[in-house]
Amino acid sequence: MKKIISAILILSIFGSCTKNFERINTDPNQISDELLKQDFNLVGSPFSGLLFNLFGHQIEEDLCHDSWMGHLQTPTPFVGNVNNTTYYVRWNVYWDRVYGSVMSPAKQVIQLAEDNNLPLFATWAKLIRILSVSKLTAYHGPVIYSNYGTTESSILYDKESDLYNQFFTELDAIQAEFAANTGYKGFAKFDPSYKGEITAWMKLVNSLRLRLAIRISKVAPDVAKTQGEKAMSDPAGLIEANADNFNVALLGQKIPFAVICFEWDDTRMGAVMESFLGGLKDKRVEKFFSVADNPTHYADHPSFPYKGIRNGAYVAAKIDRVPFSRISTDFQTVQKRRAFTAAEVSFLKAEAALRNWAGAGDAKENYENGVKLSFADWGASGVDAYLADNTSKPWNYVDPLDARNNFTSLSTVTVAWNDADNNEVKLEKIITQKWINNYTNSLEAWVDFRRTGYPKIPHVAKNDSSPDWGVIPADQWIKRMPFVNSERTGNAEGVADAVSKMGPGAKDDIATRLWWDTGGPNF
Repeated sequence: MKKIISAILILSIFGSCTKNFERINTDPNQISDELLKQDFNLVGSPFSGLLFNLFGHQIEEDLCHDSWMGHLQTPTPFVGNVNNTTYYVRWNVYWDRVYGSVMSPAKQVIQLAEDNNLPLFATWAKLIRILSVSKLTAYHGPVIYSNYGTTESSILYDKESDLYNQFFTELDAIQAEFAANTGYKGFAKFDPSYKGEITAWMKLVNSLRLRLAIRISKVAPDVAKTQGEKAMSDPAGLIEANADNFNVALLGQKIPFAVICFEWDDTRMGAVMESFLGGLKDKRVEKFFSVADNPTHYADHPSFPYKGIRNGAYVAAKIDRVPFSRISTDFQTVQKRRAFTAAEVSFLKAEAALRNWAGAGDAKENYENGVKLSFADWGASGVDAYLADNTSKPWNYVDPLDARNNFTSLSTVTVAWNDADNNEVKLEKIITQKWINNYTNSLEAWVDFRRTGYPKIPHVAKNDSSPDWGVIPADQWIKRMPFVNSERTGNAEGVADAVSKMGPGAKDDIATRLWWDTGGPNF
């Protein structure tokens, strides 16, 4: 728990609520602006930090969607084992990271770039804003974007449909500005992801457009199709090779879940991963996780020496499940984390093909290419045999310490593609493989699960949802995170307006669906 408290304190120091968006801290001992102007340092220096803060850490990820999606789960019974993982909201801080560590410094960079006639740095910062806020809206729904920076006493949120339209409009302008300056090298020393190559950022723009188009494909199919086809037809291309993957530098720090796992012993393999990776004979498991310490814990499948913890598990003493599978020790030394991979793009194209979008290509080819790219990216072997397997299915799960956590797999998905399957079965295969590939990037998996229902994961074992934060029925899953308390108390009018924009009967709770989560059929 000390780690959680420390994290909250750190975010409170570096974050800012909407009432303080204009605040710029200054240090009289800083390097002078004149010196910073040399070699674009004044506008370029913040970018590595902007990129780093696209992701959250323990509270925003590991105790939220890492758990909800079954990638990871804590062995620790935080707050009497009634917490985010069991659907009772204790921590809710990603908002503060986005506004305090991305939106606020990006706003300053944009102003400095304009003041110093360096317009492409402003363009770059605007792209990073979209990358960040497109994540935040996947947590909450309506968020503050077009009205960001206002000094009004109440700040209104953007309706989700308006927000996505604005993203697409801004991506148009960003891509046009990049296209007119493909030889520009000013970003190079500040860009740990692509070393300043504008053409690489252009591929990311198209890939992001495709991701957002697929996200809204059920609720706004015409807009989605137009934007998806635009992404796939743009001459700059998409991220389609692992060499083009968008990776975020860790700036000399450990990837957060390695600290959580090895230094704090507060995260372990998710039982849902055990079910799918073990049942489907997926060799990526060796790159994701370490063998469990105690063979009696995996006695139900001794040839697969891994053991996970169920999402929303009943857990008592932390030490009980510390011997379960840690993440791979390789994560102790990685210096970057995956933010957008070629495999994800292939799975996006596979779904686009099912939806008959022009330029998507063949669904089977994209699906199989996505799996191959994922295996190659993770350094796993055996992809050809894996893709040919039409019999292996996810396993049932047995908790050796508490039978209340056992589950029968809801999924009977296999890996091999079958053209005779209907589109729902094909989509389940696509999203299941996308979910596996997006290990360490589980927010996108949570988005896919809410909008499609795939992969078919078990319900939480221990459901502590209540009227305090919203009730999740036993046959349902968490839908969103509520707005943060600082907004509920300091911007009550804005929050009330945001809730009204979520539709009839909406509440600021964990049971209200986001705009693109229709709950309806996929086709």
